[in-house]
Amino acid sequence: MNQSNNTHSKLIGYILWIFGFIGAHRFYYGKTLTGVLWFFTLGLFFIGWVVDLFLIPAMDEEADLRYLQGDCDYTLAWILLTFLGLFGLHRLYMGKWLTGIIYLCTGGLLGLGVLYDFFTLNEQVDLQNKIAASNE
Repeated sequence: MNQSNNTHSKLIGYILWIFGFIGAHRFYYGKTLTGVLWFFTLGLFFIGWVVDLFLIPAMDEEADLRYLQGDCDYTLAWILLTFLGLFGLHRLYMGKWLTGIIYLCTGGLLGLGVLYDFFTLNEQVDLQNKIAASNE
């Protein structure tokens, strides 16, 4: 594994795995399509959820290779989204002040914005890190 680019945490992956039957860990590692599948089938009827217990190290390594490490921390952004997404704290953390305030005032745009962010958060953080890297 590329230690210099450790963008995602196995510990957080396993914590989210507890909620994995709704796809939380799969969204965290950037596997949105299977995250949706897990969400609607309760982790492929709990069988896929159990199998994922053993696949998390590989998903973590793949995410570390896919996404750019930088000032914006993936794990912190995901924790803020998962537990405080309705308040927009993950958006405020990424410097998206306008949408963060909108989320704060509207409950994450009535939850739909939070759902959108579950699909796109890794790409949003990756873009923020690429912008910051290009400005250095």
